[in-house]
Amino acid sequence: MTDAIPHGTGETHDGARLLRYELALSHPRERVWAAVATPEGLSGWLCAADVLEPRLGGAVTLRWLNAGPEGIHHGHVTAWDVDRVAEYTVDLHGRIRFHLEAEGPAVTVLRFTNEFPGDDALHLDCLAGWHNHFEFLADALAGRPKDWTTWSSRRWQELRKEYANHTDDTAGTAGGSGL
Repeated sequence: MTDAIPHGTGETHDGARLLRYELALSHPRERVWAAVATPEGLSGWLCAADVLEPRLGGAVTLRWLNAGPEGIHHGHVTAWDVDRVAEYTVDLHGRIRFHLEAEGPAVTVLRFTNEFPGDDALHLDCLAGWHNHFEFLADALAGRPKDWTTWSSRRWQELRKEYANHTDDTAGTAGGSGL
């Protein structure tokens, strides 16, 4: 059974965008950690980690496998607590944080945040993009890593439309995005 991916939320504070997702994944924390904090795990659902020095201050280069040369982003590990917190701050995507908490031996809660500068269009792009990648994560954890040769933007476009409609329906709520 694939874990359901709830919609993310978004806020704007002083020009910075902050996206949040909270996912209950039916896998032990060690397995989820491997997916978000190792090159092998990341490539199954998110990107290639061409460089990943697993320590605070370590270098990181993430290469999105569904993009061309513009999909390569460099930065540093800005938080690292083995089996609990992996945070990467990279150009374009800003601060990307994965915080894991075990809820028993077979369930992990993943609290994800992404903070970046950007306009409303990028905000929606990122909400849809992360949602789509978290669907890939659920599949990868279930033993079905993403085959990047089959990637298309169709699902991302559907999600972006959902997020845009949700934002339009709830405009004016606290935080400025409605999500």
